[in-house]
Amino acid sequence: MALLTTLFAFLYHLPLVYKWLLKPYYIASLFMSLAFLAIRKTPGVCEHLSTQREDGNSCDFDWREVEILMFLSAIVMMKNRRAITVEQHLGNIILFSKVANVILFFRLDIRLGLLYLTLCIVFLMTCKPPLYMGPEYIKYFSDKTIDEELEKDHRVTWIVEFFANWSPECQSFASVFADLSLKYNCEGLKFGKVDIGRYGEVSKKYKVSTSPLSKQLPSLVLFQGGKEIMRRPQVDKKGRAVSWTFTEENIIREFNLNELYQKSKKLGKSKGEKSEQLTVPAFSPVPEEEEPEAETISAMDTESKKDK
Repeated sequence: MALLTTLFAFLYHLPLVYKWLLKPYYIASLFMSLAFLAIRKTPGVCEHLSTQREDGNSCDFDWREVEILMFLSAIVMMKNRRAITVEQHLGNIILFSKVANVILFFRLDIRLGLLYLTLCIVFLMTCKPPLYMGPEYIKYFSDKTIDEELEKDHRVTWIVEFFANWSPECQSFASVFADLSLKYNCEGLKFGKVDIGRYGEVSKKYKVSTSPLSKQLPSLVLFQGGKEIMRRPQVDKKGRAVSWTFTEENIIREFNLNELYQKSKKLGKSKGEKSEQLTVPAFSPVPEEEEPEAETISAMDTESKKDK
């Protein structure tokens, strides 16, 4: 079932997958993920590799290599059950493919294993997954502007994401939060983000830990009247986040976005009506010209005849 879910999700987002795969990060990751397969199957190279196959065919996987690949494939399927975006699916596949390559290369030849592990470390330090650059209605806060914006108008409800650019979970969630902002942003309901990896004081003030062990990234906080109403994920007494899946459906349900949106639209309408009343000038009525009476007209006619 998990395999079918992953397959359907991949096929549904196939047009977007092509765009992502054409980016340098994913192209390099794809080559690194297929490195052992390429070496094991390439004629002229595979003949010089060692093997534990009974038939001595060094250009095919032996039973231990198949076992390692099957085990890591099962882990990928388990991890992808909780993946909510295509980026997360691809990220899990790439990550565990590299882990499998490290194990297989070390088992084949320790020199190849060290070489591949060095390449992985260099790639991790120099290359980062591409950030989300799509459309969104999100205001980005700094340590100086977040308090000002939250206190600016108490009628406005804010949903603020506390994130860090280095967090893979935050990078995967970026497209989901952007889609929510496009659907629900209005005059009385706004979406914001603040990078607590950059602004440590904001992290301390709003009690969102940036430690990877706390698993509090990303954190969504609902503010009404400048005060925190709720947050997800919740934090237990030990400072660890309670497990919660950041899917669009969960956020809509937990934060009651449909009802919030309907209430917040009324604020926009009331503001619009007030602005119309202020901008429409009060013109004084133009006095109508009085028509001359019939007696006056006849008197003027008789006088003109006498003159003639």
